[in-house]
Amino acid sequence: MKAQTVLASAAIGVGLGALLLPAAALADTTVSPATTPVGGTVVLTTTCNPNAGDALFRVTGPDRDQNVRSTTAAAGGGLSAELFTAGFTLGTYTVTTTCGDGSNGGTATFAVTPIGGAQAGGGGADGDGDTTVLAAGGALAVAAIAGGTYVLVRRRRRATSPA
Repeated sequence: MKAQTVLASAAIGVGLGALLLPAAALADTTVSPATTPVGGTVVLTTTCNPNAGDALFRVTGPDRDQNVRSTTAAAGGGLSAELFTAGFTLGTYTVTTTCGDGSNGGTATFAVTPIGGAQAGGGGADGDGDTTVLAAGGALAVAAIAGGTYVLVRRRRRATSPA
């Protein structure tokens, strides 16, 4: 019975962690191209569900802290918006996305270079959201195992203590 309690607690933790993994797979933001000259345009795309509402792209960098709202459906699903980089300072910018339902839509980066200095690039995605969700799932599994162990130790103490 003791092993069953630990296994059940571990199974619950793993199950809860597995529920979070699909959200990590769906929460993705890309920027294309990953490098653009000042005055260029980048396309911000997220896999947020359009039925959940607009996506909000937050662009931060050397001279920016601005929000770009998207209501445009992306070709492959999700939402997208175009960002014109006129007036941007040279450097690296981070795009953090919040889906319409308030969930994390992922992060990506892009670089603004001098005119004529742009390199060809496909699009950047950091994947920090994936790491966070995996860590949360692992923490749930550890908590479930610890809870099962606590229950076993408590039962053993009750069984061996004099009445």
